[in-house]
Amino acid sequence: MDKNQLTAKLFRLIASINNPEDCKKLFSDMCTEREIEQMADRIYAAELLLQGKTYTQVTALCDISSATLSRVSRCVQYGEGYNKFLK
Repeated sequence: MDKNQLTAKLFRLIASINNPEDCKKLFSDMCTEREIEQMADRIYAAELLLQGKTYTQVTALCDISSATLSRVSRCVQYGEGYNKFLK
């Protein structure tokens, strides 16, 4: 199976989860606690940016590097995911 097929399989698996507890179980098996925390930080940073917070305010409120915040900001501005699911 190529990487695109594996990625598609991953997304189908995640999309099939019906409740937060099952989602937590899967992510706990797949990721380290720190990786889960980093994903949560990215979502929180995106929420703050969507609320109009500045980079300085966001970095003060969450544990995120300026490089990661820049990527989150680009995704908030030009991506489809954060805007669809956080608004």
